[in-house]
Amino acid sequence: MALSKLDRLYRAVILDHSSNPHHRGVLEGVTPLELNNPTCGDVIRLSIRLDKDKKIEDIAFDGSGCSISTASASMMTDLVLGKTIEEACELSEIFSQLVQGEDIGEMDEKLGDAAFLQGVSQFPQRIKCATLSWNALKKLMDVEVGESVVEESCSHFENDGEKE
Repeated sequence: MALSKLDRLYRAVILDHSSNPHHRGVLEGVTPLELNNPTCGDVIRLSIRLDKDKKIEDIAFDGSGCSISTASASMMTDLVLGKTIEEACELSEIFSQLVQGEDIGEMDEKLGDAAFLQGVSQFPQRIKCATLSWNALKKLMDVEVGESVVEESCSHFENDGEKE
């Protein structure tokens, strides 16, 4: 079965992010949060640094994972850098809906390259791979700014990546 040009583009972008992940590493002076996906063995260590206005000033991830997990983490770090907690939570919600196969209309434009992971919705066992870094971000924001603040900002986003 031949792949369409668009499918080949999606695969190329995902492969590029997986092979050459952006923001891979460790932030000095910041304690990373480690999260794993026990179903496939993916592990991510995510670090964020917030500025005085609670914007994501810097972000980095490390760990080991499949191409979907690594690509998603790379795309997520690109997307949320410079965003407020509220903006990051909104993007997390949109991404969660996207990979679960929900219709998000034109909201996928907000996701940048992460929108290329929409096809993951066809493979339920890979959804956790794609959402691992996004779930780590939510948990890390809980730690960094206090759970009550993040709960208010992300009241629509559960820790497992599913909508309420």
